[in-house]
Amino acid sequence: MLPFSIDLNNKVAVVTGGAGILGAAMCRALAACGAKVVIIGRDLAKATALASEIEATGGIAQGMSCNVLDRTALENAAAHIASTFGPCDILINGAGGNHPKGITDQEYLDSADSGSNFFDLDMEGFKFVFDLNLMGTLLPSQVFAKQMLGRPGCSIINISSMSAMKPLTKVAAYSGAKAAVSNFTQWLAVHLGQSGVRVNAIAPGFFITEQNHKLMLQEDGNYTPRAQKVIAQTPMRRFGEADELIGALLWLVEPKASGFVTGSIIAVDGGFSAYAGV
Repeated sequence: MLPFSIDLNNKVAVVTGGAGILGAAMCRALAACGAKVVIIGRDLAKATALASEIEATGGIAQGMSCNVLDRTALENAAAHIASTFGPCDILINGAGGNHPKGITDQEYLDSADSGSNFFDLDMEGFKFVFDLNLMGTLLPSQVFAKQMLGRPGCSIINISSMSAMKPLTKVAAYSGAKAAVSNFTQWLAVHLGQSGVRVNAIAPGFFITEQNHKLMLQEDGNYTPRAQKVIAQTPMRRFGEADELIGALLWLVEPKASGFVTGSIIAVDGGFSAYAGV
């Protein structure tokens, strides 16, 4: 159920990372408003299954497999999309994530503790996380924004994170990369400010996804110690639901509602970023 509806008929929306829990909710909402949705994901089967689900409810969608770090693959995908549906009007840069080699086991450096710390961080793992999140946002923006120039109402929405505002313990690479995504969002908004293309970001708070499921929930469904810390810092005392991102998404892509909004990072976080802990 949409919180409200906007008219996206004849609009083409490209969603990278679109087959994940949060991305899929966005794809369904965009399609429900009439957009032709292209779901780009590493897992073609998942992207195609979501496209079939959307089409079964009367929407228009197509699943594609494309590496967001491969410019040639992105350019080929953009050409295919343009010839099939038309040029891109809305780009959601949802591809991203973390990697075990980009984190530390310790929250605080303590020589008595076992496990990895800052000095053990693997540079290849760190680079992988940075590339996936930052370059995986920059490259699709370069490729698809070219199709937006000179066409009113086009919009790019990046996906940032609470860890961009308040770096989380353990996830040094992810926190730094998402901070870079927020900064890049503002930079690109300025750079494209006179082109008519608006660039904003949504910074989700804590949602249960495939990526963090085991970090937040025990096998019996109870919260892990880390999840308990998250909830204690979230004034609404719960995790978000994927559909709770949709209001911000639709507002940002509708120029009649947010036509003077660019370079903004919209927190959807249950109050996490506003809470000082006391």
